[in-house]
Order: sequence, then C-alpha cells, then structure tokens
Amino acid sequence: MSRAHAENVIKNIIREIVQECAVRGHVVSDTLVAFMVKAVVLDPRNGFNVDRTLTKQDVQKLEELCLDKLMEKCSPSLDTIKMQVYFDINYASRREFLEEIQRVLDSMLSPVSRDITDSRGKTREELDALYRKIMTYIVLRSGMGSPTDDNTMQEATAALQSVFPPTELGTFMVLLKKEKEKQLNELTMIVTGIRIFNKASRKRGQETDLLPDVLNGTLPVISNSIEKELSASQSLAWKYTAVLEKLTDSDHQPEELEVSSSVLLRQALYNIRQHEVFLKMLLADACLCAKRVEFLQTELLSQMKLLKETVQSKTAVPTANVFPLFKALSDVWSGLRDEGQLLSILNNIKLSLQPLLSSQANIFSEAYLGDLLEASEVKTDEQRLTESSGMSDRIIQAEMKTQEWLLPEATSSCNDLLLQYNGVCGYTLVNRDGLLLPGNPQIGVMIHKEKLYAFSSKEAALKFASRPDDFIAEVAEKAKLSPELIQFLKLHQQLSCVSPYCEMQPRESLLVKPITKCESSTQTDLHPVETNIVKSYELNEWELRRKAIRQANLRTKVTHSAQTDLSHMRRENITQTWLPKDAACQSKRDGESNVPRPQVYLAGLRGQKDGHMVKTNLTRSVDE
Repeated sequence: MSRAHAENVIKNIIREIVQECAVRGHVVSDTLVAFMVKAVVLDPRNGFNVDRTLTKQDVQKLEELCLDKLMEKCSPSLDTIKMQVYFDINYASRREFLEEIQRVLDSMLSPVSRDITDSRGKTREELDALYRKIMTYIVLRSGMGSPTDDNTMQEATAALQSVFPPTELGTFMVLLKKEKEKQLNELTMIVTGIRIFNKASRKRGQETDLLPDVLNGTLPVISNSIEKELSASQSLAWKYTAVLEKLTDSDHQPEELEVSSSVLLRQALYNIRQHEVFLKMLLADACLCAKRVEFLQTELLSQMKLLKETVQSKTAVPTANVFPLFKALSDVWSGLRDEGQLLSILNNIKLSLQPLLSSQANIFSEAYLGDLLEASEVKTDEQRLTESSGMSDRIIQAEMKTQEWLLPEATSSCNDLLLQYNGVCGYTLVNRDGLLLPGNPQIGVMIHKEKLYAFSSKEAALKFASRPDDFIAEVAEKAKLSPELIQFLKLHQQLSCVSPYCEMQPRESLLVKPITKCESSTQTDLHPVETNIVKSYELNEWELRRKAIRQANLRTKVTHSAQTDLSHMRRENITQTWLPKDAACQSKRDGESNVPRPQVYLAGLRGQKDGHMVKTNLTRSVDE
C-alpha cells in the first residue's frame, strides 16, 4: 500500500471519530483525535502490534477505545492531553506572535486601503468621501480611538489637514497604486505622531502615563496574575509529589485504597506539572514584554523631548526637520501597541488553560490531600536541589569511566543545558512508579549518545549510568502507559515510529513504520591549531625577486669573471639569416572621362509675328 493512500485512510478514521464525538455531544479537534489514536496504538495493554495483520474488528476496537478515552469524565489525563494540544496550536514564539498581530491588522485594514487606492472620484462629494476614508484608515491603523467617536475624528481631521489638505487629493489621485499605499502609510505615521505629541502636550509633564489603551494597567496585572497562578500550581505540585513519595516508598505498605488512588494522583501530578511548564513559558514572555515596554517608554520620552526642542512653540517648522521625528514617534507607539496586544494574547492563553485543571481539583480537594499527607514533609523544588548540591553528592569523574560526564566545576552554564525528559530524573520515573522529581545538574550531567541526562541524587545517577539503554527503554514504556508524558518528557522522536491506518484487505497491517529522518550537523573550531603566522612568507613571485635584488645590493658589488683552459679562445657563435622572398607591389591608375556639353539652338523667336519656332540640337555625338 502506498504511503499516500495510508495517510488518506488515517484521515478517514480521524474524521469518523470526530463525527461520532459530535453525535455524543462532545466537540473535539482533529489534532486531539490524531494524538489519541496514536496513544491508543502505543499502549501495550490494548494489544495492537505492528507485525500482526489486523481485521475489521481490530479497527472497530481502535475506534471504540479512542471514543472511550475522549468521552471520559473528570479525567486529569485527558485534561493534560487537551492542555498540551491547545497550547501547541495556540502558542508560538514572540517573533511569530508579533508577525501575526501585524498580519491581522493588515488583513483587517486591507478593504479600507483598497477602497482608497482604487477610488476614481471626480465630484466634490466623492472626494469628500475619499478624504473621510483616509481619516478612518489613519485612526484604525494608529489604534488611537475609534472612527465612531466624534472627538477622535475631529482631532485626526485637524492633524491630517495640517499636512495633507483636501486640495491635495488631486495630486494623490494621479499616483500609481503602490505610490498611493506608500503615501497613505506615511500620512498615517505623521498624523499619529502629531496626535501623540498633542496628547503629551495636553498632559503637561505627565508623559510617563502616555501609553496605548491596551497597555494601560494591564502590564502589571497580567504579570502578577501569571506569577500568582504559577505559585499556586507549584505549591500543589509539591503536595502531590510528597504524597506520591510516601506511597512509593519501599518501606511503606500500601493499602488497597492507596493503590487505586495512586493512578489518579500520578495523573493529577502530570496535569499540574504540565500547567506549571506552560505558565513558566508565558511568564518568560510576559517578562520580555515588560522589558520591551520599559525600553519603548524611555525611547518615547526621548523622542518627545527631541520633538519639543525642535518645535519650541514655533509657528512654522521645516517639514524636513519635524516629519522624521513624527514618524519615529509613531514607530515607538506602534511597538507599544503590539506589546499590549501580545500581552493580551498571553493572558487569553492563560485563561484558557485554567478549565483544564478542574478534574484534578474536583478529585483531590485540599482537605483530602491533607489527609493523605498526614505528617509528611512537603519539599519545594528549590529545597530538593539544595539538599542534593553538596560536594559529597557530586559525581567523581574518576569513579565513572564507562560514561562521559559534565561536571559543574568544568561547565560554565550547567543549569542552562538542554536536558532530556525536560529535566526530570529518568531513574526516579522508572524506579518509583512514574514519580516526577526534578534533576539536579549540580550532581553531574551524563552524556549518552549525544544526549544529556540529569538526576535527582547521586545514587540515581550511578544506577542509571550502569544500564542507560535499559532505563531509556523503560521510560518510553512508562510514556506509552501514560500518553501525556510523551509531550511532557519530549519523547516525540523516540515514540513516533508508528502511525495508525486501516485497510480491509487481508494480509495488510493496520500500522506502518514511517521513514524516520534527522538533521545532523558538525561544527569545528575557528582555529583548531594555535596561530602560527609567518610574517615573512610571500606568495607573490615578483615580490620575492624584488626582495632578492634588494638583498643582493648590486650597487656595492663588482662583477668578476674567470676563464679556464677548455674555454680559452672558444665560444659559441650563432648566425641567423633571412632568405630572399618574392615581393610585389601595385599602384593605382587614375582614369577620367568626359561627355559633350549639350547645345540647343532655337530659331524664329524674333521678327515674325506669325512665324514658327524651330528647335535645332547642336550637341556633338559621344562617339566623335
């Protein structure tokens, strides 16, 4: 079966599951269904084997298992998967967010811009309507007020008329479309700069409060809300970790109730830890926004000060001096507006993640968690790292010759390394039934097959290093049993070897292994060998000859010659002759010719009134 046909069959399975979920009253995305199909296939408890031929019943079983997973109520595992899918779809890098904000703004204003550039108005009413469209475009592009507000439009009209009066519309109409768009953008920047300047002048020394409406009061509120929610998630994660530590302790005898609740506790821990990771990413972006806003505010004040010094209550200022300042002011304002919209996007993502914590909150109340904890100590991640950062807890390179290690004293940025399993200790995950403990790079980072692993203790590091491949395989098996760990531990490449598809014909498997590819790169030092430049080396042959002549210094030398007996009265003579050759020359000859001069005689022109004129040709013949 071709790969393209297999992909089409996969899409059919996903579409059927989505439709069935809609019939049952649940709206799910194709991405969520695709991930759930993969998770069901990977789970060894479901009995799907890539080497076994599957039938219709197997395909129906796959669909039923996926539907059961997607229809689960109060499931922290399903909430975690939904959280991961939502975040992957809606989150992007800072650069991509800013590009998307600009793209959405251009898309929203493109109809207005098209109406302006395509206008062919000639009458007075049509030109007035075009001028109002230009004002509307400028207000919408700047983000300063609404076109439906009369005060905003009056202010924008006054600013626009000062640089582009209605009488200039005739010149604007004859421009090409590209030139119209360019002039429209320049007018927007200049008018926006004028309005910002006028707004700051009205505040009289309160320029520090000059921020776009989208940023007024939202920057500290959003950052504080993310920090508060992150603190609550971390506190809850530490409690779950303490309970699971108690239940997975080798000296602890679990009861039947504890065994049944440990599965939900692990799912709740994975749910809250994933939420913590996402909040840290949002908080990092919010901090970058705050730094950028602070820089842009300083730039705004400096541009405003420079503009005031240029204007200084003058009645007229050369446009070549003031227009660039208005444009620079508009650029700073646009940057502040984009940062405000980015903060709003980050806040919306944070708010959308909150409902996906409800399952674990409903199952494990604070009172119930307190009963499970009893007298157990709740340790923070910082406490765990501090306790395992002593000199006695560090790996000694001499004791571990089978593996390569990065030690903190030999690594400048040990805490910034890209660790496997998202920094989680792989040994603890395997040995303590899926418990998540943060790895401590200060103990030592193991390098295995070009990947870096951190551990929660020295004992865990030594045992993992003794059988690294076995533990890596066991971590993958744990992730197959808990599919939310695939995203959390970043095991996509390790577990992307199967993709489900169905075919009803016999002797054809339901699962195929896709072609795996990887990007590989090498890097060398700029100068692997110490610098050894010979200053006197010269590649140019003529430069070498010049140096040789200079070293010979012939002006102070005398030429000497000597003659031997064999060369006495002997020398080689060479004579060269040129044989005569035939030569000829040719000169030109002048020739000329002449023709007779025409002569005609007319008789009978005088004396006779009625006489006839006679014409006689007296020209001599050419042959004479």
